[in-house]
Formats: sequence, structure tokens, C-alpha cells
Amino acid sequence: MSASLHVRGIHVEYGARVALSGVSLDVGARQIVALVGSNGAGKTSTLRAIMGLRPPSKGEIVFDDARIDRLAPPGIVARGIALSPEGRRVFPRMTVHDNLLIGGFLQRDNRALHANVEKMFAHFPKLKQRRDQLAGSLSGGEQQMLAIARALMAAPKVLLLDEPSLGLAPIMVQEISRLIVAINEEQGLSIVLVEQNANLALRLCHHAYVLENGRVALSGPGKELARSEYVQRAYLGV
Repeated sequence: MSASLHVRGIHVEYGARVALSGVSLDVGARQIVALVGSNGAGKTSTLRAIMGLRPPSKGEIVFDDARIDRLAPPGIVARGIALSPEGRRVFPRMTVHDNLLIGGFLQRDNRALHANVEKMFAHFPKLKQRRDQLAGSLSGGEQQMLAIARALMAAPKVLLLDEPSLGLAPIMVQEISRLIVAINEEQGLSIVLVEQNANLALRLCHHAYVLENGRVALSGPGKELARSEYVQRAYLGV
């Protein structure tokens, strides 16, 4: 199910502002890879480049041995990469059930589509309880679950998670953390995790990249980086 993703020296600009300058990273099969750094470091821009939402001006992105950096987002989803965006961005005036159907837009087999919805309800029992409820009426944690489940409806090999713990109560952060590990271990998905909460990210990941000013400043196993004096001082508040 899982597949490898390789980002090679990408540059991304927003007009005159340089967001990424030569970023390279590797996501191996069944790995959780974290991107940590301060606001504006380039974490979300990296995800947007991978998803084709902001194609790089230089460099390349290779997934399953094929370049994807010039594909449009639907083509990248079809190849096996899905994004759960920052701020959740569920469709608030649609039901939980219909939000999930939208996530499976590439599925042409109606029976398989609805089977996948039921599979999501099995993975996320709280969503099953809310299946006919408007997404906008869910709690923040439930909306985050819905955003992740909607991304999983595309049956990805690599799941991109942008700030999944943002704005959540500590008990919901624990629940989302448990779900991330379960998705990785039980479904065999590779995950790219962008997190402002560096403690959480380094605890969950196999490998991490520290971004500063659009460049990779440090990389290594999550537990190893968590012991780094520089990372502790700059990002962990130690």
C-alpha cells in the first residue's frame, strides 16, 4: 500500500517572496516523517508543492519512481497522495456522510464508494454517530477526524497532514495522535506530518526535518533530534 516519495531541491516562490529554497526530503515506505519549524519556515509550502497546489519553480518531486511536480492536484490524488489541510476545511453545510463522499470523488464504482464510507465509520466511530449531522456543528476534534477520514477516502499511499493538532484540547490531541499512529501501523500508509507542536511531532515520527527560512536546517530520527540541544532550545522550550 505504502510508497516512497522523494523531494529534490525544490524552490517555491509567492511573487517576490521565496518560500522554499532547495528543500530536499525523503519519505520511505510506512514511515511517519515530520516537518517542524517556526511559522513561515516553509512547512505548509512543502506540502502545497507536493500536492501540486504550488508547483516548484526548480527541483523535482518523485513518487513511485515517476515525477509528479508538473501534475495538477487531481492527478496527484489519483497517483496516491492525499492532503488533510491546515484548519480542517470541512464543508460546514454538508453532512459528515456527504463530506466523506466528496473525498472519494475519484471512485467511479458507487458500491465501492459507499463501502469505503462505511470503512471510515468503522475507523472513526465518533463520525458514525454524527453521520447525518452538519459538519459545521461538530467539535474541533471531530472536524479534524472528518478531515483525515475525507483524505483517506481517496485510498492514498501517502497521507499529508497539515497541523492536525492545531487548536485542539489536550485530550483530543491525544486522540488524534493515536489515530495517526494507527493509520500508519494498521493501514501501512506513509505520513508526512507538519506540526507546530514539535514535541508531538518528534514523538510520533520515525524521521524529521527541521525547516528554517525555507531550507532544511537539520534532519534525523525523531528521537535523536529531540535530544539535540539546538532543537530543545529552539523548538522544545527546554
